[in-house]
Amino acid sequence: MKRTAKLLTLAVALFAGLGSTAQAEGFKVGADVVSSYVWRGGEYGDSPAIQPALSYTFAGSGIVIGTWGSYAVSESNHSRYKEVDLYATVPAGPFNLTLTDYYVIPVDGNNKSFDFSNDGPNVVEVSVSYAKDDLSLLAAINIAGNDTDLGYKNAKYFEAGYKFYDKDGYTAKGVVGVGDEDYYGDEEGDNIALVNTGISVSKDRYTASYIYNPDIASSHLVFMASF
Repeated sequence: MKRTAKLLTLAVALFAGLGSTAQAEGFKVGADVVSSYVWRGGEYGDSPAIQPALSYTFAGSGIVIGTWGSYAVSESNHSRYKEVDLYATVPAGPFNLTLTDYYVIPVDGNNKSFDFSNDGPNVVEVSVSYAKDDLSLLAAINIAGNDTDLGYKNAKYFEAGYKFYDKDGYTAKGVVGVGDEDYYGDEEGDNIALVNTGISVSKDRYTASYIYNPDIASSHLVFMASF
C-alpha cells in the first residue's frame, strides 16, 4: 500500500526526494503522470496513474500541510487503484518531521475516511527526513491504523539517497532502502531486508527511474512527467 506521502515515493521517495526542500509560503498545486505507481520498491495499481497534489506552507514557521493522491488510469483485476493521503510537515533545524495518513480506497468493505481501527482503510506513519548537499536520509514507522491488523504492527522503513550527477540539465540520484519484509517485501518474514534500490535521472519536468526490490526480485522502469 502506499501509501506515499508526497513528501515522501519512490514515486514518492525516489522521484520527489526526501529532504527539507525550501518552498514559498502559500498554496502550491501540481500533478505527476507516471507509467506505473512504484513506492518503496513495490508496485501498486498495475497501471499508469495520475497523481495530483495540493499543499499550503505557513509563513514564518515553514510548516506544510497537504494532500496527495494516486488514481490508476485503467483497471487491474476488475478494480482501479485509488489513494488519498494527508500529511503535515514541521521543519526542525536540518530535519523535517512528517505525519502522514495513507488512505487506500478499497473496492468493497470499509471505505470510511479517518477510520484508524485495525480493519479500517487508513495507516498513520511518522517519518523524519534529513538533507544536506547531495545526501538525503529518511526514517519512517507506522504508528496506527490498518497495519496492526495485518500482522506487521509498527512497520519500519529506512532510506538513503545520493545525487551523484548534475550536468547539462540532467541530474541523477541513487537510492537504497531497507524495511520490514513482511510489509515492503515478500511477506514471508519479519526481518529488516533490502527492499528498494534504484537510480533516477531527471531533466526539466521528466524523470525516468529503474527500481529493483531484491527481497521479491522485482524490477520496474518508471517514467514520470510533472506539471
